[in-house]
Amino acid sequence: MLSLLLLLLLLPGSPAAPGMEDAAFPHMGESSQPLPWACPLRCSCPRADMVDCDGLDLRVFPNNITRAAQHLSLQNNQLQELPYNELSRLSDLRTLNLHNNLISSEGLPDEAFESLTRLQHIYVAHNKLSVAPQFLPRSLRVADLAANQVTEIFPLTFGEKPALRSVYLHNNQLSNAGLPPDAFHGSEAITTLSLSNNQLSYLPPSLPPSLERLHLQNNLITKVPRGALSRQTHLRELYLQHNQLTDSGLEATTFSKLHRLEYLDLSHNQLAAVPAGLPRTLAVLHLGRNRIHQVDADRLRGARGLRYLLLQHNSLGAAGLPAGVLRPLRGLHTLHVYGNGLERVPLALPRRLRSLVLPHNRVAVLGARDLTSTPGLAELNLAYNHLASARVHRRAFRSLRALRSLDLTGNQLTRLPSGLPNGLHTLRLQRNQLRALEPEPLAGLDQLRELSLAHNRLRVGDIGPGTWHELQALQVLDLSHNELSFVPPDLPEALEELHLQSNRIGHVGPEAFLSTPGLRALFLRANRLHMTSIAPEAFLGLVHLQVVDTTGNPEQVLVQLPPTAPRRPRAWGP
Repeated sequence: MLSLLLLLLLLPGSPAAPGMEDAAFPHMGESSQPLPWACPLRCSCPRADMVDCDGLDLRVFPNNITRAAQHLSLQNNQLQELPYNELSRLSDLRTLNLHNNLISSEGLPDEAFESLTRLQHIYVAHNKLSVAPQFLPRSLRVADLAANQVTEIFPLTFGEKPALRSVYLHNNQLSNAGLPPDAFHGSEAITTLSLSNNQLSYLPPSLPPSLERLHLQNNLITKVPRGALSRQTHLRELYLQHNQLTDSGLEATTFSKLHRLEYLDLSHNQLAAVPAGLPRTLAVLHLGRNRIHQVDADRLRGARGLRYLLLQHNSLGAAGLPAGVLRPLRGLHTLHVYGNGLERVPLALPRRLRSLVLPHNRVAVLGARDLTSTPGLAELNLAYNHLASARVHRRAFRSLRALRSLDLTGNQLTRLPSGLPNGLHTLRLQRNQLRALEPEPLAGLDQLRELSLAHNRLRVGDIGPGTWHELQALQVLDLSHNELSFVPPDLPEALEELHLQSNRIGHVGPEAFLSTPGLRALFLRANRLHMTSIAPEAFLGLVHLQVVDTTGNPEQVLVQLPPTAPRRPRAWGP
């Protein structure tokens, strides 16, 4: 379940595709054999109870639909209305798919559904409805009216439907005035309700107590009335991002009764503090893009099960995360504090923290003990801070034995940090001020697979002998946008991808790649190469080489791969 929730972070907040959790419509196949039953012209009827008229540019409802039809698809046409006499005779219908037509409310008569007493799935998304049907059958399980222009629903649109499980109303024009208080009365099985991208100004009352997923993102919500969520004890996912919530719009008990809540998204609001009363079942709390100045330990004390805390793009300053404020969150896995004003790495973080993401802050110092509280850290991102080499202690990373990824991009480092953990797989140091490379800081990094040194000031003469010697597992090396005049010698044997673009390289000698027999991709574009700058013998023995990019040089460069190399696409040119 949790992996599904994570996927919902990087992504920004849309509900699942309508009807995905239910068997929406059987597959409709074409058959070249004559059918033993009647079928409308141009439609497909693979079984006696299936009629598929999808995407036929129909402007009128097809005739000759068998009364035995249980599944009727009319999606992706240009229908403007449904004739009552044609629809009402299809009393066995279970699925009606009208997705993506031009049907207006006037073209969908209320009495059309009175005889469809077995209808379970109705899809009318992407039409031109201005109000919902006043009556839908009691047998309904899934109703999709998304992406219309609906401003009003009625008590029996979705009310008194004991089997109804999913309702999709996102991307309409619903305000609170268009939702009656008894809109879902008698429908006690609804687990998914999507009301995102409407015009609601407060959380609607009298929501079904059976809800497990509630989508309210992209509305105009300024408050959650007292008790509005007191009955939704089955709720597991609540999406309230992109609204206008302030601290005064949330009660201290707003979330306290949600004893099964796992995912809460309050990002892109106007909150100045972490909400109170968070349940201990909460695993993911998204508070990015608010106005939070400081995190209060009391507000998080109840959420002891929290694993992912996202606080990016708030107003957290030097005192925004006091020492030990997150220590009670013993199971915390990931802390995102991207784009704040922190001046140091928060102290006394939970010991089990695995991912600490702090780019675009003002961190200028990294002390010997700043990271000792998180020995299990696997990912550390300190990109685009104010770190200079003189203020990074030589033992700053010594305790991080589990560290696999370290990102120090966009700082003010003039030399490689000391004491890097031996287990590193990825090291990013691009966009610093590195002028020299010595072998000592890279010693012992025999598991390093990717090293980025792009956008620095490196010259070949400033790369010390033996610098690459211990990087036995290195597969990707990025030295682009430096001041190299030729290919550095003695590169790691395991190298597969070498980026040398945008340097000052004017010649590639015959022995340039003798140490890298596994090279697959070489990027030399935007250098100072001419037609014959690359020695014909340079690529001998590179049997895996697939890509050589020499575009953007002063002249078109002749590139001749060895006969045994795979003939995959490669680039060369002026």
